[in-house]
Amino acid sequence: MKILIVSDSKASVAQLEGILTNAGYPNTTAVPTFQRAMGVLSISEQTKSPVDLILMDIDIKGINGIAATLTIKSNNEFQDIPIIAITCQDDEATLDRAFAAGASDYIVKPVSRIELRARVRSALQLRREMVKRKLRERELERLARKLERLSNLDGLTGIANRRCFDDTLVKEWVRNGREDAELGLLMIDIDHFKGYNDALGHLDGDSCLCAVADAIRTAVHRPGDLVARYGGEEFAIILPKTDYVGAKSVADTIHANLAKICIKHPNSSVSRTVTVSIGVASGIPACETAPDHLLLAADRALYQAKQSGRNRTESVSLPKLGTIRH
Repeated sequence: MKILIVSDSKASVAQLEGILTNAGYPNTTAVPTFQRAMGVLSISEQTKSPVDLILMDIDIKGINGIAATLTIKSNNEFQDIPIIAITCQDDEATLDRAFAAGASDYIVKPVSRIELRARVRSALQLRREMVKRKLRERELERLARKLERLSNLDGLTGIANRRCFDDTLVKEWVRNGREDAELGLLMIDIDHFKGYNDALGHLDGDSCLCAVADAIRTAVHRPGDLVARYGGEEFAIILPKTDYVGAKSVADTIHANLAKICIKHPNSSVSRTVTVSIGVASGIPACETAPDHLLLAADRALYQAKQSGRNRTESVSLPKLGTIRH
């Protein structure tokens, strides 16, 4: 483990390095000033070979060891490094100031070989435990983030699930309303999907859902756009800061994407390939309305697309006050 000695006394440094080397701690670096110490700490952090213990001479020139200890401990990158204060004064006032500055232990000069070895061993053990704790915390944070991501994904298609859709719609409703920006919403339904499952079975049905999800996903490109599986064979897209024209353009791209991949449908009255019906709605969120208002409008447009023969898009534009306009 790496030990940094901060002392402007060559004799003290030589003594400390000799004791540490004989005790099995040969990886030491000695600097005479606080400024040099900060340089070593920064480089060690950047090169991923951090300092594990600092032996700080309280009586160094320039900025004294207590002030140096306080400064190091105030830095988030270095605050977990144990610091042993080395002093020729063992009065309570000096020791109290050293501990208040962040020192974890102290040694009084002249340094005893046995005492130094014991205190260094204890400090390094503390360091090992702190490093292990931080690694555990980071792993727990990583797992928590992964679990959160998984809880927002549809297990079959890999796109956002209904829960994520509902949460995002509320957030975007508030955000776009605050910015007085239009919010676009697409509701998408696979035409005659029950007939597809009846003819080919649920395994092929699952493959079809995944292929359609990919065709929908590739129709949007902005990080803020959300593609979700709304339920069964129904999908949805939330398009922040998108007007009626922009939302309808995304719908046209989805139809084109499905035409390109040409998934055979043996039991459709609309086409020989898999098609979708799409309902588009857009409007500026307002205090007088709620996210359900936009959702209802898109759902009505989707119903109209189905009633008009399927494999098409119908649209609704919502003025800010919430009156539905076809």
